[in-house]
Amino acid sequence: MLIGELAERTGTSERLLRYYERAGLLQPGRRPNGYRTYDEAAPATVLRIRALLAAGLPTRVIGQVLPCTAAPGTTTQATVLPCPGVLDALRAQLHALDQRAAELATARDVLRQTIDRTQATSTGQAEQRG
Repeated sequence: MLIGELAERTGTSERLLRYYERAGLLQPGRRPNGYRTYDEAAPATVLRIRALLAAGLPTRVIGQVLPCTAAPGTTTQATVLPCPGVLDALRAQLHALDQRAAELATARDVLRQTIDRTQATSTGQAEQRG
């Protein structure tokens, strides 16, 4: 199938499909005219890539994990098989996400405190004028 059909079947833009190819996640064949051709397994592969992206994995980790995945069934989650190194990669990514979540929580708290202080200052100035 050509890239347009793969895009239609997976709900993924052609631009993203080309990005997946550059990242080494998809390996289409080429026709003599240079057109990309995808086999019948490509839609399932794209859906697994999208499921892993939705789980917060960067493409470099997906490249490691993708060979150890099974096609999603009726859910949007890919099933990851216990291949060597995969659990370590997934745990490392979870740790990175936990760190980012903690950093965001801290930033949110600082922003809330700043808003509260600014609002209190604004209210105090208004009372002084009134």
